[in-house]
Amino acid sequence: MSRTSVAPGGAVRRQAAVAAAQAAVPSASQPQADCDHGLSRKVGLRIRSARLARAMTMKQLAAQAGISLPYLSRVEKGDGNISIAVLHSLAAALNLPAGSLLDDTERYGADYALIVEWLKRQPAQALGELRKTLLERDATSGPGGAPVERVALVGLRGAGKSTLGPLLAERLGLPFVELNREVEREAGMALGAIFSVYGQAGFRQLERRCLERVIASHRRVVLATGGGIVVEPATYELLLHSFHTVWLHAEPREHFRRVMAQHDARIATPQLRDEAMANINGALGERRKLYALAHAELDTTGKTVQALTDELQQLVDRAGSQAEAIGALSAGKRAASSTSSSA
Repeated sequence: MSRTSVAPGGAVRRQAAVAAAQAAVPSASQPQADCDHGLSRKVGLRIRSARLARAMTMKQLAAQAGISLPYLSRVEKGDGNISIAVLHSLAAALNLPAGSLLDDTERYGADYALIVEWLKRQPAQALGELRKTLLERDATSGPGGAPVERVALVGLRGAGKSTLGPLLAERLGLPFVELNREVEREAGMALGAIFSVYGQAGFRQLERRCLERVIASHRRVVLATGGGIVVEPATYELLLHSFHTVWLHAEPREHFRRVMAQHDARIATPQLRDEAMANINGALGERRKLYALAHAELDTTGKTVQALTDELQQLVDRAGSQAEAIGALSAGKRAASSTSSSA
């Protein structure tokens, strides 16, 4: 009598979850050649467009970039295996930043390039004020200028997001969502497995998708984010635009102590603990300027959970009052403008 192997129900569910996640995330095994060829074609078209806009012949561009005419022809057609050095030479000959030949900026129109160049001329301290002004204007453009009641906590692991988030949500009468748990639910596997199967890029795509879903389904929510969300510019901009963000931080050794208290197997030996401490210092150093873009910050070092929850609620309440005042002021200006126009 032959045997037929039947997977247990749990295994079937896991297999189904993995299959669903694989369908949701672009396959890591997609032929690299297709991606490279597509990029080469885009770069070639941008080089050709920039050359034509400057009324340069192919012969002139090839001579000024120090490459042969046949090679330039292949590059513009997307068939040339262009190196970084050649890309830099072509950009210099066209008087363009090399990065502009790689960036997908043409879809934003001519205004985008002019705005970017104008921003480059502004002093560094002015950029922060400009960003805040634009965010405030955008936040009060809705009906009555009412602020969206969403709060997001950002910061390194061990900052207190998962501890303070639910407590703040309870006080405010809001639901609490942990973004990493949403990512795990979307993929049907733990974070470690997601990184192993899909890599950093796959995880970030899932993270962005889950953030968009939280925004679409929750007008009022407290959200705890993963520590690395700030290194993804598009995702972080969406977070800052849609939430009142608070950066929770502590001294590096306090971060480490809290992570140690979680009994993580990844730091079970002295060598791994040394690496973890170095990683905390390195990550904090690289991300500090990004975290500082949050609307508010709270140092959680050496304070009780009760005291921190009180401080966090005060920060959120204060922000709500300011948003209401700005909304009322904007509504008054719109009404005055409307009255003036009708007169």
